[in-house]
Amino acid sequence: MESSNITEFEIEEKDLKLRIKRGNDSEPVIAAAPVVAAAPAPAPVVAPEASANAASESTIKEEAGVTLVKSPMVGTFYRAPSPDSPNFVEAGKKVTKGGVLCIIEAMKVMNEIKAEATGTVTEILVENGENVEYGQPLFKIKA
Repeated sequence: MESSNITEFEIEEKDLKLRIKRGNDSEPVIAAAPVVAAAPAPAPVVAPEASANAASESTIKEEAGVTLVKSPMVGTFYRAPSPDSPNFVEAGKKVTKGGVLCIIEAMKVMNEIKAEATGTVTEILVENGENVEYGQPLFKIKA
């Protein structure tokens, strides 16, 4: 605080209040409110659709000569750069290693997902606009 012109700083969040003041006042320099532990959250309820997706993911097996491209993050899967644009790839299309397959939107950032191998896209395992999880298979590419 000495290197800047700030003489007082205060921040308040849920169960925390922090106030720092520079000077020789009789007020305390730092004051914090006690943090109260929250009640435990109820167990999440798994929707039938979510359990169906989990079951279908477990049935996707690695095949000889086939590369599974998996999601490197949690986000929303898009097959095209914009709603008006054509899809990056279609089933049956040849791709080269490093070519863009799709976009995953995470925290308002569009992340291009690139092919990990050269070959032919044999199957697209996710629907456009669907939420994907880390490690979820997205594409099958046959060498």
